Parts: sequence; structure tokens; C-alpha cells
Amino acid sequence: MIKHHPTDALLFAFAEGSLSVTLSMAVSAHIELCECCKQKLTQLEQSLGEESLGGEEEILVDSAFAAMFDDITADDTFAQTVDTVAETIMYQRKEIILPRALSCIERTEFLNLGKIGRSRYTVEDGTLRASLLHIGAGGEIPNHTHTGFEVTLLLDGDFGDEDGDYVPGDFIMLDGRHTHTPKTKEGCLCFTVVSAQLHFNKGLSKLLNPIGNLIY
Repeated sequence: MIKHHPTDALLFAFAEGSLSVTLSMAVSAHIELCECCKQKLTQLEQSLGEESLGGEEEILVDSAFAAMFDDITADDTFAQTVDTVAETIMYQRKEIILPRALSCIERTEFLNLGKIGRSRYTVEDGTLRASLLHIGAGGEIPNHTHTGFEVTLLLDGDFGDEDGDYVPGDFIMLDGRHTHTPKTKEGCLCFTVVSAQLHFNKGLSKLLNPIGNLIY
């Protein structure tokens, strides 16, 4: 069962269209996997729609405007339907169908370092970076904290840290208040959004900190 969800503030910003591109990708992908948040979003969109239209009061329009509107909506000259094609990827000898929000968006080939592989989405979103990240069975990301924030949406497999274990669909948002060491037993695939480099805390991994801006 999914236990970790976007905050109400994130869902509200997504519903009103004010959320950044990469965070919108993360929230939208989570909603595809989480019936609870899907229902919350439907309620938020309904409330925002009623508010923008002045509540449930009857909207009066004159006959000329109504006729013009009917003419516009009846003209299908420019109607175009685009089918969403689900993207299937292979990782660790497994075939995974990505959520629609993460499909058909250009990204780089996977760059692999040991048991960790990363494919960066090329969408421009200021300082935010969005990626697919996979970790092989028995792998981990060294103990670190965050100089900004990090969103992780688990898409497949398992991982856990000092705060517990996660299942596909879990939406985890961390910042500088958190320190953790993500580990996986069977391997995992995640979608991540980070706003700044990670800060590694222990052992040889601390050598990566001076080049953190290059690798986040």
C-alpha cells in the first residue's frame, strides 16, 4: 500500500497549474499510481473550477454570444486527437511501462556507475533536474543530506532508508533536514527531481562533494 504522498500544498499548486514542470511530472506520475490522490485532485479541480466561475451561481449569457459559442464548438476543422503512447523501458532485465507523465519526453542514455544508473530528462526547468535512476540489487547511495530538496517517486522494485521501506508509487520529498542512506535488496527504478547537489557525509564518498554541482 502506498504510504507517502505529495502534500496538500503540492496537489493544490498542481491543480491550479502553478507547479514547476519537473515537479508536475512527479505529481502527475504519482497520481497515475495512487487512487487516493487522484480523488483528492478531482475534488480540488472541481473546487477551483467553481471558484473561478463564481461558485454555483447561474451564468447568464446573451443569445448572440451563445450562438457564436455554438458555432465555434461545432467547427471541427482544427480538431486533432493525439494518442498517448506508453513508453516501455528495459532495466535490470525487466520490462517496465512508465507512467504517461514520464513517457515520450526526451532524456539521455543511462550513465552507469557501479550499481547506479541515471538517465537525465532534458526538459528545462531552472535549477531543477529530473532523472530516471536505477539501483542494482544490493546497491545503495552513500549517506547524504540535501543542499536543496529531493523528490523520489519509486516506480518499480524496493528500497528503504533510515525512515523505513517504500513501495512503488511512494512519493518521498526530503530537504536539508534529512540525512539518509537509500538501499535496495532486489533493485529499483525511481523518478527523481532535485534542486541542488547532494552532500555526502561519510568516508570516500565525501570526495564527491567538491564536484557536486556537476553530478546532481
